[in-house]
Formats: sequence, C-alpha cells, structure tokens
Amino acid sequence: MENYKIIEGGVCAAKGFKASGMYCGIKENPTKKNDIAMIAADVMCSAAGVYTQNKVKGAPVIVTKNNLIKSGGKAQAVIVNSKNANTCNADGIEKAEEMCRLTADALGIKPEEVIVASTGVIGQILPIEPIKAAVPQLAKSLSYEGNNDAAVAIMTTDTVKKEYAVEFEIGGKLCKMGGMAKGSGMIHPNMATTLNFITTDCAVSPELLQKALSDIVKITYNCLSVDGDQSTNDTCMLMSSGLAENEEICTEGADFETFKAALYQVMASLTRMLAKDGEGATKLLTCVCSCAPDLDTAIIVAKSVIRSPLFKCAMFGSDANWGRVLCAIGYAEAEFDIDKVDVDLASKSGKIAVCRSGAGVDFSEEEAKVILSEDEIEILISLNQGEAQATAWGCDLTYNYVKINGDYRS
Repeated sequence: MENYKIIEGGVCAAKGFKASGMYCGIKENPTKKNDIAMIAADVMCSAAGVYTQNKVKGAPVIVTKNNLIKSGGKAQAVIVNSKNANTCNADGIEKAEEMCRLTADALGIKPEEVIVASTGVIGQILPIEPIKAAVPQLAKSLSYEGNNDAAVAIMTTDTVKKEYAVEFEIGGKLCKMGGMAKGSGMIHPNMATTLNFITTDCAVSPELLQKALSDIVKITYNCLSVDGDQSTNDTCMLMSSGLAENEEICTEGADFETFKAALYQVMASLTRMLAKDGEGATKLLTCVCSCAPDLDTAIIVAKSVIRSPLFKCAMFGSDANWGRVLCAIGYAEAEFDIDKVDVDLASKSGKIAVCRSGAGVDFSEEEAKVILSEDEIEILISLNQGEAQATAWGCDLTYNYVKINGDYRS
C-alpha cells in the first residue's frame, strides 16, 4: 500500500474512539492480568462483522450478529472478556445479552448497539457478577489512550499484545485506522480467526464496510493457521465513526480501494503478529504461492502448506524436508499441474532452491540448516501456471504447544 504512515494508538488511533481494560476476576489469577475490556465511540458508528464458521458458535457470536441486524449495521460500543468463552452453556445467550444491557446502561445507549465477545475456556459457566461490578468502572475509565489496557485484557495464552494502526488520506481528509487482536492457539483459516477489533474514522457506508471487511478477511485472517483447530468464538469487527469528515464512501471506486488498502495493511500486520505468537512457537512461517492460475488456487495451496503438522514440525527442527511441502501442495483441493511446481526456502540468512518442476534438486543441507535456523522463514512456491499470488501465515509446531494445551484449563 502506498501513502500510509504507521502510527501509535491501536483501537484508539482513529478519531472518536476510547477504550479501557481491567481485571475483574472472571477467573482467579494471581497476576491479576486484565480480563475485561470496553471500546466506545463518541458517535454512532457503521459496523461490520465476520464470524466463525464452526457449527458450534459461542453465545456472544450469536448475540452480536443479532444486534447488528436489529441496529441496521450500527454500533457504538464493544464489551469483551477473556478467560471464559461463554460457549456451550445453557445460559450463554442470556449472559451475553446481559453484558450488552450492562454496557448500554453504563453508556446511555441501546443494548443492540453493543458488540459483545468472549474468549477462553469452552463449556464453563460464565460468572456474571464480576462483569456487573466491572462495567461501570470500565465506562468511567474509558480513555482516548486506553488502547493498551484493552489489548492486554483480551489476551489468553498470548505472550504479547497485538496492536497496529495507520493513517492515510481520502478526499483531502486525513483518516486513521487501528486495531487490536488476540489469538495464540485454536487458530485455523475460515474466518474469522480469534478476536479482532478494528476502528476507523473514515466515513464508509455499512454496506461497503461489510464488503471491505469480507474481502480483506479472505486474504489475511483466512490465510492464518496455528494448529488446524477452528475456534467457536472467532469474531472480527470493524467500526467507522466517520469523524475524519471525508465524503462518505458509498460506491466502489478509487476511495474505496484506498480504504481497502489501509484495511489490508492493518489486518495483514495483525495476522502476522498472531502467527508469530502461536502457542509454543519459535518461528514465524510465511508461505507465498505465486504464478497460480487464480487467487483461490493460490490461497488454497499456501494454506495447505502452512497448516501441515509434518511440515511445521520440520521447521521446528530446521530440517529442509521439502517433500512435506510437496505432499501438502499435492493434497490441496485445487486443480493445477504438480510437475510445474518450484519451491524455495528463504530467510534473512539466504535462499535455497529445493524443488524444480515437481522434483528435488541438489542443495547443501548445511546451508539449508542455517537458513531454517532463523526465527522467520519463507516458503516460496511458484506454480508456474498463471499470475495470481497469495500469502499464508503460520508457525512451527513445538513441544511447548503440547505442554500448553495439555493443561489449558488449569
């Protein structure tokens, strides 16, 4: 993307957005790490969402989707908790709706104008009393500099918070966009992935906001895989305050493309952060599939490689076992000629060819080991059958991944 600048502020970077976060005790935690957050806008916003396609859906996903239908694609606040997913609970809908009511009462808005989200353990009853006690304090502590407290509050097994923001120009007006994300495990393509909240002051109609989000999700979050498990609570929300005072984008054209380019920059950057912080990960893996017959084929092939457990294990061991790449390409559900495929492995230590025209080539195992010992690895695939290209992101599969998930509930 051209003509954008990376800025600070996360979800508070855009004009008119405040946030807060605190520890309320949803789950006993000796470190008392924040476990509930609020985002609120000064004005009513256009809002769009993309959600998990898992048949088992968290109650907050259902309630948020219904709220956006009732409000006609409008929202003014977000309430989100970690440590408990509020999923597979008989009272889940009731609790999610109560979170919306509590937030609405504290902010003087309607419950259907609130987006609700939860993340954490599935199948455990969500205690509502700590949330009741926290919401008034969250509302009182809302700040235009509150992005850090909010970003920390949505972390579960994440080791670092994920935030990103940019500024760009549309119609002579300076616009800003920022987001925060959480996710480390139970991450697999087919959006959404994890919890993601993006805010902008660029004026965009609800219809085009939804189109932009759906289009960019396809080539960012949907191209992310840590472990092949698709979460029940995946949610990605995009809110527009319109306070940049640009002429509202209501039709597709140059302004809409500029907006989408900014959205891609934010979402792709957050996707990369999510992949790098995969549970137990020691390496970020980026798979680029180029010269494909079409975009969908490029996406399918790149995702097939990035989610292969055998390949991810090989990358953990810095083993140039390129046959696992070809194996994953081979079972990708797309049509192409495998006998034309080239594969290179690369990092800041160099690049090495391991496959040409679907067959292995001689290479130095020692050189390959050096390249694959870096903490960021690229898998470069050329199908040599077109001009389309796609990128997928993931991480290596390590001993610590098993350790983390062996006692996740404790």
